Amino acid sequence: MKRKGLEKRIQRLEKRLREGPKKLAKLKRKLQAKIAAEAKEARRKSRSRRRLKRKLNLSPERRAQLAEAMKARWAAKRGAQASHSASPAISDSISEQVSGAHTSSQNAVAF
Repeated sequence: MKRKGLEKRIQRLEKRLREGPKKLAKLKRKLQAKIAAEAKEARRKSRSRRRLKRKLNLSPERRAQLAEAMKARWAAKRGAQASHSASPAISDSISEQVSGAHTSSQNAVAF
């Protein structure tokens, strides 16, 4: 083979070797971008699944019953908070009333 032909073959081979790592790096960047995009999409989908809440299909009677139970719990909680500022003797009687109201409200909430 002639000298000029050998030089051309060597130059082409060197050029391919120089461009090879560049192409490889470019493909790796594309792969990383694709992985990141898929992970972002998966996070978005999982968040949207978490946001969905099951709607309670309550009858009007049951809704009213739960509302009464919640009002009783809130009243008991307000009474307990007020008792902390009252005297100890009064707070004991209120706490007994609250515990009695709380158990009756639990019975109303039970399904």
